[in-house]
Amino acid sequence: MKTGKSFNYWQWRIIIGAMVGYTMFYFVRKNFSFAIPALSAEYGINDTSFGVILTLVGLIYGISKFINGFVADRVNARWHLTIALSACVILNLVFGWSADLSRWISGAESGPDFINAMVTTMAVLLILNNVFQGAGFGPCNRLMVNWIPPKELATKMSLWNMSHSIGAGIVAVICGAIIGGMGTDMSADSAVVSGIAANLGTDVADPAVIRAASHFGAWKWCFWIPALIAAAGVAFSVYSLRDTPESVGLPELPDTKTELDGDDTGKNYHKFVMDKVFKNPIVWNVAVTALFLYVVRFAVLDWGPKFLQQGDNPISPALAGWTIGIFEICGCIGMVTAGWITDHLFKGKGQRVCTIEMILTGVCLLAIHFLPEGTNPVVMLVLLALAGFFLYGPQALFCVITGKQVTKKAASAAGGFIGLFSYASVIFTGVGVGALSDKFGQAFWNNLFLLMAGVAIVGGLIIAVLWNIKDDGYVHDNQ
Repeated sequence: MKTGKSFNYWQWRIIIGAMVGYTMFYFVRKNFSFAIPALSAEYGINDTSFGVILTLVGLIYGISKFINGFVADRVNARWHLTIALSACVILNLVFGWSADLSRWISGAESGPDFINAMVTTMAVLLILNNVFQGAGFGPCNRLMVNWIPPKELATKMSLWNMSHSIGAGIVAVICGAIIGGMGTDMSADSAVVSGIAANLGTDVADPAVIRAASHFGAWKWCFWIPALIAAAGVAFSVYSLRDTPESVGLPELPDTKTELDGDDTGKNYHKFVMDKVFKNPIVWNVAVTALFLYVVRFAVLDWGPKFLQQGDNPISPALAGWTIGIFEICGCIGMVTAGWITDHLFKGKGQRVCTIEMILTGVCLLAIHFLPEGTNPVVMLVLLALAGFFLYGPQALFCVITGKQVTKKAASAAGGFIGLFSYASVIFTGVGVGALSDKFGQAFWNNLFLLMAGVAIVGGLIIAVLWNIKDDGYVHDNQ
């Protein structure tokens, strides 16, 4: 198949197409966090219930990412990605009607039976959503290692990795605006206002109660609007993506010879994956480091919107959205910066950049913890932005490090393995944080940044063990 287009054209088309596709996965995944405060206010669902849901869906996502990593190394990335994203779009559209489904299932308009049905319905829909969400990373990882030479991988894959933060950041702003600007104004309905006050455990004059009553039902649009945008992303990804250079008549990448060249089927492939992934101490080290990083990341992303709106110094939903958005935007800049530094200053040794940046993340979080009372909120936002800048660099580099070591033949499998560890973090950031919040309240939140600082620093020390590993695992003619 000859296209008449250059490799450079196709490479950038694939990078952009993969960025758009993976950004859309976040549109129909990270929207739930912004619905949590409204669901708490309208239905009285407690943090422990949300924590259990977040833990379940995180674990399911990690398992799905693990399985789909192995699938992605063997199937067409274009269709793998777009079919999974389409399923997520459909499930998010259904989620907007989860209250109606719960009424139909329970036969009740309110009360314990309705709440139980609501929690169960949300959990089932979110679990199914995350089954398909797990099929997003693997195809993109396959595309990156098949279209980008190893010496350019840190810079260009980090550029693609911005899609994590672009998606989470934009959807935070969109959903913050939805929660703060849409829905039905029920603030004049005393029954609704008193019900919300009871659900939040406060009085009817609380600004949080009036805000929730003024935008009653807005949470539904946090699912419908992102889903419709993601549907457009499906069409774009189908148009722009192609599986490998060979699929458009171009030669495969130079300097990417593997032991599987000539025979990558059956027993040989399974032995290759076992040796390169499961028995590889480098992959295990990166996976454990990723666990620590994701504890910090999800503590901010999953609970940040609720904490910012309902803490000691609450802010509006729109401003909470912008705050999380700034964290993600700075994360984008941090990813690209870390990739460029890795390729140009550290000669491809991403593990050294990860060590430095995870420790710097811990320093920023420590600084936030020790801010004195009365400090201008802008100072905290600047420190949080810096934490995002340093935190997301290592996240972008983990699969660059392992992708080089396990080669393009098992890069997605290694990525899936890392994903399994990464999302084991939700055992703490989901049900753990939810239960601790319900038990200790503000006292827990006051020490959260101190705890997260320690987690980040320990993660940096773990990956420091890899400081002097070899550059890659490809077979070179001069070896």
